[in-house]
Amino acid sequence: MSRPPVGRSRVEWLVAGLFGVTALAGVGLLLVYVLGGQTQVEGVLLAIALGSLGVGIVLWAQDLMVTPVVVEERHPYGSDPVIAADLDATLDEEAGFTRRRLLVGMLLTALAGLAAALAIPVLSLGPAPGRELFTTAWRPGKRLVGADGTPIRATDIPIDSLVTVFPEGDPGSADSQTLLIRVPPGLLRLDPSRASWAPEGYVAYSKICTHAGCPVGLYRASERKLICPCHQSTFDVLTGAMPVFGPAARALPQLPIRLQPDGTFVADGDFPEPVGPSFWNETS
Repeated sequence: MSRPPVGRSRVEWLVAGLFGVTALAGVGLLLVYVLGGQTQVEGVLLAIALGSLGVGIVLWAQDLMVTPVVVEERHPYGSDPVIAADLDATLDEEAGFTRRRLLVGMLLTALAGLAAALAIPVLSLGPAPGRELFTTAWRPGKRLVGADGTPIRATDIPIDSLVTVFPEGDPGSADSQTLLIRVPPGLLRLDPSRASWAPEGYVAYSKICTHAGCPVGLYRASERKLICPCHQSTFDVLTGAMPVFGPAARALPQLPIRLQPDGTFVADGDFPEPVGPSFWNETS
């Protein structure tokens, strides 16, 4: 059943209006997001934008792009001037998207407004992390303190025991948590370039496992091994916390520390490698 004819001019203005609603709704959605966001309002505006665009396209296709079915009777071959003129007029007639400049312009405006709304997921990504994943709060001269902010002294740590320390001013920092371990100094077999980082047998390693980022909180003093409770990765304290068992493939980063005359410790810098899982060198 065919639809009743509708005034072409009225339909054109209706379609243009619907495209305008799409543009306004898209821009409004972006403004709501920039001003703090409101999930319910954003959902309504997105529905209005998409709905208006869809209805406008449907009306355009049904009422403004009508292509009648014409059956041409056979006629003798020849070039009748009247028929040729009618054919030229038909070929030159603008149709569809090029028929009305107003509609084309409004459609582009609607798409621009919708594009503004679709920019929200991109804006939601936030700033790039930069070097944040490769550094911690440790800096040269920062004292090693406990979770309560009290400086750790050498006399606080018996041989073959350990304590969790943080940089002064950042107690509780997740990526800076470090294990300060005391072992007999003659047993350490560290790389010569890092031997000075373990004064008098005190050595500091990142507490974050290099496999999955769990805290390495278990210490087997009899073997001088650190164990991650998540997947049982085991690190040898005496050889620079190299992994000797489990899925971890990289040693725990060692923190360069220095023993002060008053018995406290300070860092000589940040960890030389990023702490935690080895995402940064998977392709190397």
